[in-house]
Amino acid sequence: MTALAPALLPSPKDVRDLLEGLVGKDITVGPGEPLSLNDKPAIAVYVDPQLHTTALCLVDVPLAAWCAGAFALLPKGGLEDAIDEGELSQGHLEAVYEVVNIAASMFNGEGINHSKLYKLYAPGEAVPGDIAGLAAAFNRIDLKVDVAGYGSGKLSIVMAH
Repeated sequence: MTALAPALLPSPKDVRDLLEGLVGKDITVGPGEPLSLNDKPAIAVYVDPQLHTTALCLVDVPLAAWCAGAFALLPKGGLEDAIDEGELSQGHLEAVYEVVNIAASMFNGEGINHSKLYKLYAPGEAVPGDIAGLAAAFNRIDLKVDVAGYGSGKLSIVMAH
């Protein structure tokens, strides 16, 4: 039996195509600043079938709110309040969970070890030390993402290998 390859870092086009398909809005993606835990992002943790971490997706509060709003057809005013407060409601987090759950597809394909969403940490929630260490790794892509009709924010994808 041939060993499966680890997932590859998705391209900006992969991210744009996935988000456009999910939220039904035009998405613009470009180079961005790296997100760190100091930014208090939402953190999606992806694992392989043996529960080894394969990737992280860090999403700042503005982008998490805009994606939640576009995905769940929420009014912009309530999202702006959440951004101003730096906190997402339970409903916002549920919509973000759906987005990052489907985003696992970017880490899967033929001959690649399957990854799935393991957990979504809310913005500012404490994370285990291994996740915190991985969030600072170098095998990553850092993007500025604009959701048409809503706004922009930052997204970082970090691979564990």
